[in-house]
Amino acid sequence: MKHLRLYCSALFLTVLSVHTTAAQQPPVTYPRITAYVGILHPLVTVSRAQEPHYNFDGAYVVGMPTGINIWKSARIGFSMEFVPLIRANGGTSKMNNFLFHPGALFGLGKGFTLATRAAFETSGRYGFTPVLNKIVKKGAGSSVFVAVPVPVRFGNDQPVSCTLGFQFGIIF
Repeated sequence: MKHLRLYCSALFLTVLSVHTTAAQQPPVTYPRITAYVGILHPLVTVSRAQEPHYNFDGAYVVGMPTGINIWKSARIGFSMEFVPLIRANGGTSKMNNFLFHPGALFGLGKGFTLATRAAFETSGRYGFTPVLNKIVKKGAGSSVFVAVPVPVRFGNDQPVSCTLGFQFGIIF
């Protein structure tokens, strides 16, 4: 019985602590500025002129997106993203492309965001990238997210291409 009372007391104090902590957090105010860093892995690229090209097949490409989001409200915002892309092949690696990625953000609720980005690459390609983003772990000062970008690219005397990628990172 003594253990049951101790357990109930601990449970009561935990619930009280969680309730008062949640009540003490100020409401989110807008405009709100957030920043993020992440890792981007292109998985597969398709175009009419070539067979599908898979990352890790002969070469490995990884991007390191860094961005700033300016939220006007919980439902709409603006984002600027900068992505250096590194290519490793044959025992060497180099930064072979840099992407400037501005766009609109649409808060979909329940931790989901749709980013609609324009794309301008130093490789001479341009296009757009829809990105579906989900916060998977929300913290007090930062949150962990996963995202699925689908870049569509044109230009530089190459056929139109579409890539499916996977991204994860931290928003703070």
